[in-house]
Amino acid sequence: MPPLPPDATAAGILDDLLTLARKAGADAADALLVDSAAMSMSQRLGKPEEVQRAESGDLGLRVFVGKRQAIVSSTDRSPALLRELAERAVAMARLVPEDDFCGLADPDSLARDWPDLDLCDPSEPVAEDLLAQIAELEETALAVPGVSNSEGADAGWSRSTVTLAASNGFSGGYSVSRRSLSVSVLAGSGTGMERDYDYHSAIYAGDLESPVTIGRRAGERVVARLNPRKVATQAVPVVFDPRVAGGLVSHLTGAISGAAIARGTSFLKDKMGQAVFAPGITIVDDPHIRRGLRSKPFDAEGQANGRRNLIDGGVLTTWLLDCRSARQLGLASTGHASRGTGGPPGPSATNVYLAPGEETPEQLLADIRQGFYVTSLMGSGVNGITGDYSRGASGFWIEDGKIAFPVAEVTIAGNLKDMYLTLRPANDLEFRHGVDSPTLRVEGMTVAGT
Repeated sequence: MPPLPPDATAAGILDDLLTLARKAGADAADALLVDSAAMSMSQRLGKPEEVQRAESGDLGLRVFVGKRQAIVSSTDRSPALLRELAERAVAMARLVPEDDFCGLADPDSLARDWPDLDLCDPSEPVAEDLLAQIAELEETALAVPGVSNSEGADAGWSRSTVTLAASNGFSGGYSVSRRSLSVSVLAGSGTGMERDYDYHSAIYAGDLESPVTIGRRAGERVVARLNPRKVATQAVPVVFDPRVAGGLVSHLTGAISGAAIARGTSFLKDKMGQAVFAPGITIVDDPHIRRGLRSKPFDAEGQANGRRNLIDGGVLTTWLLDCRSARQLGLASTGHASRGTGGPPGPSATNVYLAPGEETPEQLLADIRQGFYVTSLMGSGVNGITGDYSRGASGFWIEDGKIAFPVAEVTIAGNLKDMYLTLRPANDLEFRHGVDSPTLRVEGMTVAGT
């Protein structure tokens, strides 16, 4: 379909800014305008704690003078300020070192048309409705038998309009919205107290789970964690609940970022075209999922983007590349540029998911004599250079294929290169987070306990 036109006012501001940059001496330039509005509410134990609304407009300009670039940003878009912004950016660019890899996208790679991804709910909530939602959310969670206290419930709404223009001929824009609900509750008392939470986010209010569903699930989760035990240190299969399994996928996207590959700081830097996952594993990046939490019709350099398999049948097929990292590696951009108004583009994934397998979660556990089912992870002990993985964890012990009892205060450890090769997915994939995965089983991890 033909592209949706950018907001006329925003496009006019950016066109004026690009013209001023060229007059000031820039050889090329691009500009980004982000207009946002957001509202959030919170309460604890039935008492409202916070009601906030914010609106902002951020403008960013990137200019190139030869092989030098500079970036400036502002919240002021008056004509006098635009002229000053352009002149300051060009003056800065003339002072910085040359960068052989900087520059705008080739005009041949620009997005010329893109799909309507239905990313913006036109309705805006009123404060009273959000307060009613979080009241019902917290009340439902507290009503679950065994729940003893609340850390609070939150509701949020946001909407942003993004407009991008560049001297290479690109001009485009789109709007995105987000609704969210979350609650955190406690069970038990004293030193035997446990905490858990639940939340949901969606583009449209009509796609958001009900406060009753979210609240009940949070309450049931925390009660199930009461009276955890410790286990002896041992090597066992570890099963990752979908709520945390997406983290293993995120470690992959970090490892195949073009910036990390160009620096040589990734444990997968020499693995292109090789099997890095078990046979049959497919991991997809798709920026064009309708109402997807990380969807976007084009990338932050105005380049065309689209669905691609990052892992196909276990084999690594691509890096995530923006223009700069692609030039460093002698490759073409994959349309993964992302940026804000105050910095240069960098490669980033969009909606990423690990395709489901054929086994149910119950079948995935069935032959585990002793194992660990992880529902919560703590810390950030992942080495992107070596792949070494060590995280604090809690969850449930598995005995003879069944969940047996809650476990807390343990560490799980392994190496992502080994973990990926033994990984098995269940069939319970749901799209909830932007990086999604079904239940995953990994063989032979070390669970460090007593």
